[in-house]
Amino acid sequence: METRLLFPLVMLLGILLESNLVFPTPVSESDHSVLEQASVFETGNFHPITSDVGTASSCSPPKPLLIVRPEEQGTYPVILFHHGTACQNSWYTDVFSFISSHGFIVVAPQLYDLIPPSGQGELDLAAKVANWLPSEVNFSALIGVDPVAGTSKNDQLEPKILDHESCSFNISIPVAIIGTGLGNKPVLPLMPTCAPDGVSHTEIFNECRPPCSHFVTTDYGHMDVLDDDIGPVGGLARAACKGSGSGVSRDPMRKTAGGIFVAFLEAFFDGNYTAYNNILQKPNYFAPATLDPVQNKSEGTSCAGLSAMYMPAFSF
Repeated sequence: METRLLFPLVMLLGILLESNLVFPTPVSESDHSVLEQASVFETGNFHPITSDVGTASSCSPPKPLLIVRPEEQGTYPVILFHHGTACQNSWYTDVFSFISSHGFIVVAPQLYDLIPPSGQGELDLAAKVANWLPSEVNFSALIGVDPVAGTSKNDQLEPKILDHESCSFNISIPVAIIGTGLGNKPVLPLMPTCAPDGVSHTEIFNECRPPCSHFVTTDYGHMDVLDDDIGPVGGLARAACKGSGSGVSRDPMRKTAGGIFVAFLEAFFDGNYTAYNNILQKPNYFAPATLDPVQNKSEGTSCAGLSAMYMPAFSF
């Protein structure tokens, strides 16, 4: 049941599989490694290829899958990525390819067609995909990309997961939350927002237990992580959310989100904490998009003392 409760946590969701995890501690200001270039924000050395898996046979997945993996033979960690409400898994191909180029496999089910089911229905579809996976697979970490749990504090998706108490989630795995600075702003006055205050990334980070980190892409909106070319339906979906605006490249947003994914995964799958520590300590020295705030709940920290935990972004 605990795994099922993860799925409505986010509009865009990545769950990492099969890893022994140790959460990194931010480096000190005097650590010379902070000054090293964080290559996680650049395309990796692997060559991603994309394939589709249907539902035709009895051993097929319960929902169609988009799989992006390195062309090179090898053993790679796997990410199960759930698309956002009313979105298509193919709209995230640029981010998937970026992450896969660093040596990861992305498995992205298409949970439904254009019209999403109820919150419980969406949860059930996500659970079907998770239950289809081999029994020896464990969910070992969680990444939320601009997560949303409802339309307002008093109108949460069922089953409700937010109670607005710090560290209230019953999740014992490491978590990274990537939020957007424009997601809680309307396209026009009096219009609803796509990531309302009280049910979006800030509150979800508040309710996560340590270890958990929070990164906010200040100048981007809820749909800016998607590919540029997402067709007319995708264009309508994007237009409903406040975004970076016409003429502003969304590539820095995608590279920043992808780079945080990669740094998080390198820390927990490879034991290489350098890039993740660099982002936590001096995010705007390394990341293509402005990150502010950046917050971190370190492993072993008491929840009672977390209300003042804050790591501001640095400018250079």
